[in-house]
Parts: sequence; structure tokens; C-alpha cells
Amino acid sequence: MRQLFPVTDMTAPNAQVSGDPAGAADREWSLDELADLYAYPEDSGVWLRANMVSSLDGAGQHEGRSQPLSSETDMRIFGTLRGLADVVVVGAETVRQEGYRPARARDAFAARRAAAGQGPAPVIAVVTASLDLDLSLPLFASPLVPTLVLTGASAPAERIAAVRDAGVEPVLAGDGAGVDPARAVALLAERGLRRQLTEGGPRMLGQFAAAGVLDELCLTLSPTMTAGEAQRIAHGPSLAHPTRFGLASLLEQDGFLFSRYRRI
Repeated sequence: MRQLFPVTDMTAPNAQVSGDPAGAADREWSLDELADLYAYPEDSGVWLRANMVSSLDGAGQHEGRSQPLSSETDMRIFGTLRGLADVVVVGAETVRQEGYRPARARDAFAARRAAAGQGPAPVIAVVTASLDLDLSLPLFASPLVPTLVLTGASAPAERIAAVRDAGVEPVLAGDGAGVDPARAVALLAERGLRRQLTEGGPRMLGQFAAAGVLDELCLTLSPTMTAGEAQRIAHGPSLAHPTRFGLASLLEQDGFLFSRYRRI
């Protein structure tokens, strides 16, 4: 894995270029090295990052799934980001399309998580307005860490009750049927879940971006073309003014680019 951009956070004032860690360029980075690179900022309070993959022609999915755009190294970084997070926020449609399972504890991150006061695995928080969920799935029925369901106060009452009856906690994060992104971020933070990661889908990421609560984007550029009519990685209301992000790091492996951008 080649380092194309220095580990130093170049979005910081007066940042200086640094060398690669322990000669990590042109070889597979260890999970510890990746965890150091992708560590959440210290003393940042609440921090929401997104992890997404895009084809060369801008598709965020192929036939409804992101997996065809991914790679082995992309999945290593995916696992690293999960290993660092307190909570993974994901839309219900992505849960259905990608076949989401509960987050698992990984020995590679156990000591790091314990030192940070984190549980053995991140909480999965599913965002849904309709509450059209299969509550018998392992994600809800047998997670290592209890799954949360984020919905709105006016979501169907019988479905909110069904979520509770299944032993899953609903969190009301909006006045309407849907979830207010800023309120969702704040309510999760109140539970001590400050290191936040969203894995999509595109509609949900578009809503978080439009609400101005996205701090960081970890974007994999896949060396693939898909054509078709797939959504971009973010889809939804247009921002009045585009939000600027600064490049913090860039890695390359087998033609894939793994970038990390932070809001300026």
C-alpha cells in the first residue's frame, strides 16, 4: 500500500509534511498503522465521519450494493473504521440491501478500545422513518452490543411498540416520522457515543451533509466504471453553498485510492 499524501493532517494550520510510518509505503499497512492513521481527533467532542466507495464514473453502488466496487484493502479499512467507532449509523435500506449483521469484537482492536473506554464492538444505530424492519435478523435479535433504532416521534406507533417488544430500543430523533440528523448526532453523543461513523446509504449521507453535521469523509475511489443510473454517494437536498473539505491523507493499492477529507 503506497502513501500518496502524508499522515500529517494537512487541514491543520501550519501543517508540515512527514515521512511514512516505519517505512509503510509500498507494503501492506498493519491494522495498527491504519488505526493510527484513521484515529479520531483528540478532544474533538462529537465527530461524525462517513465511509463510502465510488466508481470512477461517480456511482455509489452497482445494482443496489456497494460490494461490487470494493476490494480486500477497502474492507481492511472498513474494518478499521468500525474498530475505532463508538457507533455505526446506517439507513434501513442499506441494512436490507447489504445484509447487515451485528458488529463483532475483534482482537486486533480490543486493547485500543479498552484503553479508550469503549465496549467490545460499536453499537449499530439503524435510521428509519417507516420502521419496516425484520426484527428477527441477528442484527436485532442477537447482537453483541444492543442495536438502536433511530426514528421520528410520529412514526407508526404500532411499529415503535413492535421494536420495543422485540427488545430493541427506539430512539426518537425527530418531530415528524423521519430523523433529524443534528438531533440524531446529539442524542447518540448524550449516550457517550461520540466517535460516530456512518456507512450510508446515499440518501442518509445526503441528509447528514445537508444538515452540516458531517465532519469527515473517508472515500474509496474504485478503479471501475459502472454506467447505469446508480446514485452518487450522497443523494438528497442540495446545499445552499457547497461545503469545503481538506485532504488529510491518501493511500493507494492496486489502483484503488483511499482518501480522507475533513471539513474546513
